[in-house]
Amino acid sequence: MYRQAAGLIVLTLIATSTIAEPVEYSIDNVVNTFDKEGVVQTAVGYQYWFADKDFAGGKTLKLSVVRPNAATHAPHVHEEDEFFFVLEGTAEFHLEGETATGGPMTSFYCPSGMRHGIRNIGDTELKYLVIKKYHRSP
Repeated sequence: MYRQAAGLIVLTLIATSTIAEPVEYSIDNVVNTFDKEGVVQTAVGYQYWFADKDFAGGKTLKLSVVRPNAATHAPHVHEEDEFFFVLEGTAEFHLEGETATGGPMTSFYCPSGMRHGIRNIGDTELKYLVIKKYHRSP
């Protein structure tokens, strides 16, 4: 009986340690100004997470910067829907085999489960925001 109870306690500790602690929001943690120290390099530029998956219940905001005539990755499919918002440069957006082009102040929306991608087709850096909500694990 002792061994069974000890096993239950260990399982309970493991299970509860994987549950995310609720975030207490304050002016200090809801304002995020771009900081080069937080940049994540990619093969074609860099990314900066203004809000990652752990901050606001899976809602995220990321800046992506891509060098001219490049893409961060090939068109792909995933469960979450997402918005792209172009800040600078010229983007080509792919959605299920079709394309559209847009510059600053243009948004592109990708519904869940649709093949999509975005690439820089200009001769300057492409800077865009990615707004997405990741689904939480049960």
